[in-house]
Amino acid sequence: MRQIVTADVGGTHARFALATIDAGRVVGLDRMLKLKTAEHASFQMAWETFGRYLGTPLPREIAIAFAGPVGGDILKLTNSPWIIQPDQIAVHLHVDRYLLLNDFGAVAHAVAGLDQSAFRHVCGEDRKLPDDGVVTVIGPGTGLGVATLLRRSDDNEIIETEGGHIGYAPLDPTEDQILAHLRRSFHRVSAERLVSGAGLANIYAALAAIEQRQVLHRDDKALWAAALDGSDNLATAALERFCLIFGAVAGDMALAHGADAVVIAGGLGLRLSDHLPRSGFASRFVAKGRFERRMESLPIKLVTFPEPGLFGAAAAFAKISREPGT
Repeated sequence: MRQIVTADVGGTHARFALATIDAGRVVGLDRMLKLKTAEHASFQMAWETFGRYLGTPLPREIAIAFAGPVGGDILKLTNSPWIIQPDQIAVHLHVDRYLLLNDFGAVAHAVAGLDQSAFRHVCGEDRKLPDDGVVTVIGPGTGLGVATLLRRSDDNEIIETEGGHIGYAPLDPTEDQILAHLRRSFHRVSAERLVSGAGLANIYAALAAIEQRQVLHRDDKALWAAALDGSDNLATAALERFCLIFGAVAGDMALAHGADAVVIAGGLGLRLSDHLPRSGFASRFVAKGRFERRMESLPIKLVTFPEPGLFGAAAAFAKISREPGT
């Protein structure tokens, strides 16, 4: 049994914690710290802040979940100016061993390792996640994360993806107009431009233009609050459209992966936990023509565990640590 540092680095926040691992599993998370990336010049500066927070020497092993592709000599956060140079991690952080993985790859590791009590049923057939099969892991936050979990009785395989950057496909005349509006700002409109924290603002501005109404909320936080509490009808309409589009994108991902279940994660997923089941999410998810009956049969769950990225990064590290020769 030993402790490592586990980190979940997103476009808005960087989270750190101490993880206790034993026999290839995570047995505890402790001393979590959440920092705003905009308030720190680099990952190293945030790491040092975590060290001061602990007040004790940091463990010399770290698992880092990173919101962006993890291949290459220089890693850049998709929605932040931070960069990480893998070949400099050991020197700059004074660690003996590290693991880098995509942030939603880490979430998929969490889905594989958490028990059923960590999930809430959203829609579809109300049954547990399969012990053997494919699980699509998807969730909106600062961006739109997507990963695939292949579950087998003897092991699990995680496939990291950048599925959130597929092209957005409108499904009705209103969405045709939304796409036309967004094309004025973006050369290419990806799914993430609509299904993410900033996506609600993009939809809201498009609907305001279509309706020839004034945009009242310029701040994303205020807009989300108004959408969820119903104090602004246009914001509420934007949220409903957000859920429709999210359902369509999640269903497309499940089809592409040949999924047997879907798990929703991400900061916004948890925030929408009460709203999604009564929104148009489910109807759009299953609206896949000849595959509607298959889509209706898929259980769709929401991760309720508070920090799946931290847990999952630690779980991935624990898994490779138990393998021979590691």
